[in-house]
Amino acid sequence: MSDFPEFFKKIPSIVTYDPLAELLGTFKNGKIIYNYIQIVKAAGHSCPTVAGAYMMTYHALKALYPDSLPVRGEIKVEFKEDLQDGVAGVIANVVTNITGATDKSGFKGLGGKFARHSLMFFNAPINSSIRFTRLDTGKSVNVYYDPSRVSGDPRMQPLMQKAIQGIATEEEKELFGELWQEKVKKILIDHFDDIVKTEIS
Repeated sequence: MSDFPEFFKKIPSIVTYDPLAELLGTFKNGKIIYNYIQIVKAAGHSCPTVAGAYMMTYHALKALYPDSLPVRGEIKVEFKEDLQDGVAGVIANVVTNITGATDKSGFKGLGGKFARHSLMFFNAPINSSIRFTRLDTGKSVNVYYDPSRVSGDPRMQPLMQKAIQGIATEEEKELFGELWQEKVKKILIDHFDDIVKTEIS
C-alpha cells in the first residue's frame, strides 16, 4: 500500500530537456522527468490548485513543443494576477519547478547563459490564466483552467470546518482527506483533457 493515493501514479509525466543539467552532468542528456508525486512533495500537499498548475503546465508545454522536448530555462511565463493574489504564488511555484522560470530569485547563469531569473512576470496584460512563451521562437500559448464543473462531496465543507476548529474526530479527519483527494482525482483523471484549454498565439 502506498503512502499516497494510488491515482497519483496514473497522471501523465512531463519530460523536459535542461541544457544546464546536461552541462553539469546532473541528468544524462539533460532529460528530466517530472511526475505529479514529485510536484506534490515540493508543494507539500495535493489540491485542485496544485493539480491545475500541473495540468496547465503539461498542456502548455505540449502545445509549445509538439515535436520536441520542452527546453527548461528557455520559457517565459506570465500571470495576470499579482504574485500575492489568491493562489498565484502556489501555481507559480509549481510552474517554476517544471520550467525553471523565476521572477528575480532564480539562477543568474554561467558565462551569460542558462539564466533562470527574469523569466516569470505578474500583473501581465493577458486574459488567460497563464501565458507561456518560447524564447527561441517567440511562440506563445495562453492557458485557461476552469475546475468549476468538478464538484466535491457535500460532506467536505462541514468536515473541513470541524477539522479547522479542532473538533473533528480522527475518523472524520481521515474521511475529509479521502473526500478531498477524491475531488483532486476527478480533476486529474476524469477531466485531465477537458478543463484546461490552450490557445496558440
